[in-house]
Amino acid sequence: MPQLSNHDVVACPSCHAPIRWTVTAAGKPLPVDADPAEDGNTAAYYDGTGRLRSRGLSKDRPALEHAEWLARPHFARCTSRPARRSSSSGQRPRSGVRPAPQRWQS
Repeated sequence: MPQLSNHDVVACPSCHAPIRWTVTAAGKPLPVDADPAEDGNTAAYYDGTGRLRSRGLSKDRPALEHAEWLARPHFARCTSRPARRSSSSGQRPRSGVRPAPQRWQS
């Protein structure tokens, strides 16, 4: 396992565990556990500008490359995960059948 500096380690806002923020290939932020993990499924590496990047291991690229190390996404271990947001924009759930307009009832 590589020896990593602690300069980019921060506390998880939910559970306060040490994490590192990475940027995925899609440009999305992804928190990973601060320490490398032998059972991780994410390759993490510092790019040429010093930004911590990550990519998921896939069938096309299943092995670590160059200076990558195995990391575990923090979502898998966070003890205080936020509640899942619903996709309904605050609407109450529907139930029953809507009555037909009066003109249809004859």
